[in-house]
Amino acid sequence: MIKILFSTLLLSQVFFLTAQVKPFDATNARDGETVEYCLTHKKMAALMQIPEYVKSLELDALEVIEPPKGPTEKATVYKIPVVFHVLHNNGIENISDEQIFDALTILNRDYRLLNADANNVQAEFAGMPADIEVEFLLATKAPNGACFKGITRTKNAISYDGSDGGNQVDAIVAGNDVFQGSWAGNKYLNIFICGEIGGAAGYTTKPSNWSANQMTNGIWVLHNYVGSIGTSSTGTSRTLTHEVGHWLNLDHTWGGNNNPGNTTSCSTDDNVQDTPNCIGVTACVLNSNTCSTDNAYWGGVNMKDNVENYMDYSYCSKMFTLGQKTRMRTALQSNSTGRANVISSTNLTAVGAGITPYLCKADFTTNRTTICVGDAISFEDDSYNAATGWNWSFNGGQPATSTAQNVTVTYSQPGLYSVSLTATDGATNDSEVKTNYIRVLPTSSTIPYWEGFEGYSSLNNLVNWEVLNQENNNAFTIENTTGYSGSQCAKLVNFGQAPSNVDELISSPMDLSVIPQTGAVTLSFRYSYRKKTSADYEYLKVFITGDCGDTWVQRKTLGGNQLSSLVTTSSWTPTSQADWVTVHVTNVTSNYFSQNFKFKFRFEGEGGNNFYLDDINLYAGAPSNEIVLGINELNESINDISLFPNPTDGELNVSFSASKNKDMQFQVLDITGKIIQNNLVNAVQGSNLVLLDTQIFAAGSYFLKIISDDHFKTLPFVIK
Repeated sequence: MIKILFSTLLLSQVFFLTAQVKPFDATNARDGETVEYCLTHKKMAALMQIPEYVKSLELDALEVIEPPKGPTEKATVYKIPVVFHVLHNNGIENISDEQIFDALTILNRDYRLLNADANNVQAEFAGMPADIEVEFLLATKAPNGACFKGITRTKNAISYDGSDGGNQVDAIVAGNDVFQGSWAGNKYLNIFICGEIGGAAGYTTKPSNWSANQMTNGIWVLHNYVGSIGTSSTGTSRTLTHEVGHWLNLDHTWGGNNNPGNTTSCSTDDNVQDTPNCIGVTACVLNSNTCSTDNAYWGGVNMKDNVENYMDYSYCSKMFTLGQKTRMRTALQSNSTGRANVISSTNLTAVGAGITPYLCKADFTTNRTTICVGDAISFEDDSYNAATGWNWSFNGGQPATSTAQNVTVTYSQPGLYSVSLTATDGATNDSEVKTNYIRVLPTSSTIPYWEGFEGYSSLNNLVNWEVLNQENNNAFTIENTTGYSGSQCAKLVNFGQAPSNVDELISSPMDLSVIPQTGAVTLSFRYSYRKKTSADYEYLKVFITGDCGDTWVQRKTLGGNQLSSLVTTSSWTPTSQADWVTVHVTNVTSNYFSQNFKFKFRFEGEGGNNFYLDDINLYAGAPSNEIVLGINELNESINDISLFPNPTDGELNVSFSASKNKDMQFQVLDITGKIIQNNLVNAVQGSNLVLLDTQIFAAGSYFLKIISDDHFKTLPFVIK
């Protein structure tokens, strides 16, 4: 039995501030692993250094639990409501719902003795594996009563800083996508899934009133030790089974420490009589028999170690004993630790665990949201917590509607398209509409391609450019007061932002299939950037793809002083062409000479200064410091070509000199290379002036292509 005295001190205020990352202790890791399997007893040892914590416990919590004698009757099945809090930084640690559901299935399998491998324990322990008669259910109501799926997600870089678990919990409280507030530890079993948790695979604390009501009364676990699929594996799938054992007051089989293999452990015990004394293993050493101090209980027989116990470190754990069952179920009856409230029928109703599922939210996910013309997208129903009917609407897609639960849709025209889903459980309906959710890129542009960002008022909702802003703060936008050529450029307002920002600007497809395999392609661009402090280290990275963005490869990296060694402590804006740097990316290899070639710019900010981008130029051939707009230039019979005014708001003047009378074509092309106007001009020897009415065109960037015989020249212009 556990007896607890009242204490007003909070676990998160004291314990986690002292739980700093220690050097890796290989003796506390399973064979071949690079993290310590469990840190629970190290955390508990740190707590025991705090007098107030020690005073809050009567240490008869360490009293021996004897297993029941003879056959046991079926007991009440206790149900524990669980919330999985995924703390991620948009990496692999942001594991799927399916991986989490798999972990929950494994917990229920192991605690209800439904695991088939329990039938194959060593002969000495045959018949001993126990059904704990505890089940785990996803909570479906947040503390404010809002319905959710039992999973929260929080984007924060602290996912990879486990030096203080309390800080990780604070980030979840402040930034999760369901309810910003505390999830009480006496109402939910909170499981925190992270990218790094102080060098461990998992840890928790044993029951006490020290943190009974606190959210930190939960379990921390690495993403790749959750479930058996996704980033995890079968060999790491029972970490939660182990940590929940601690949360329910079990020690390791060798005692209350994190030192498996230490021969002094024979003098300690886990306070459960039917687990033989041992020193613990870090691999599946089935013949291990390390202590003789358990002979009395076992009738003078020197029992083998229970290596297959979940509370050991072996890779073949598959059982709890009856004594462990008694100890865990006793812990669940403690009011002062909050465990009794967790399993109470009143609480189960309040947190929505075990109730008949009903529809509270229609939702859906896709495998991708940006595609090329003719590509297909898979839409999956993600409504919770129950749906029996679905009505989809796909603007611009084929099929345009569907009543299937999951649908594959093809898009044949470029544009931005909305998707809607109405789900029902037979009694309740709910709808989810995602506006401009699917981006179908335009037909591949021909090269040479130039982007000067002239004529745009915004980068939002453009088909030909995609802006990604993972942190949902400042993103790439249009700057209309400066540029290298013209008066505009793309800008990322990086000055004043918090560290650890990733922003991307992604092109539409370009057709490089016309380039011979022995040819060369250059991607050029200009940028302007300053540091805010000399210590700033930020990155600009350039990626390319040949399959419309399914896979990307990095081709250019500029970081730290290579990006810029100059410092401006105020918000940076370039004022002259001397403030710009021209970059040529020449390693666009023939593997990427495809019809759906794309490129993207990624800026990784750490709180430095602003970044500007202009004159993006993709062309065949060697690098050029001048904008490349045509492959075959006009011959010497046509020269001195100029366009004015540029930008124009009504009429574009084209002046040139011809060496003889000749017919010429003047074609106006949009930014995708499509001809939108074609004019025949009868040029005369000497000076010529052609007036083009541009009022019929929308504001934006255009090209004028002048064709004479088998030669041509392409010039950019802007309509404002």
